[in-house]
Amino acid sequence: MNSSAPEQPTRPSFVPDGRAEWETTGPGVRRKVLAHGPDLMLTRVAFGAGAVGAVHNHPHAQLSYVESGAFDYTIAEETQTLRAGDSCYVPPLAWHGVVCLEAGVLVDAFTPQRDDFLA
Repeated sequence: MNSSAPEQPTRPSFVPDGRAEWETTGPGVRRKVLAHGPDLMLTRVAFGAGAVGAVHNHPHAQLSYVESGAFDYTIAEETQTLRAGDSCYVPPLAWHGVVCLEAGVLVDAFTPQRDDFLA
């Protein structure tokens, strides 16, 4: 039996909503970094109607959950309209982006964490 103590987290385990700040990332788009550690990050991204999350890629795997609103979400060559309660998986290096049809919020998880969001 291994008697060593469990590894301690490198980041706080709890992030009250008031402690996380919104950052404007583009016209009609704001992002809030929530709980995160080296291997996983959670964010909320708020979009105004008509706002665009430009097509891009990154080495992180990503899950997106539609908290509210409606989005045309493109992954690789496929586009689907996602609404509140829908979700999708974006593989590492896949080109993806969104167009917001109805103002709303995406909850995105990344593995590993997006260090570029912490700069």
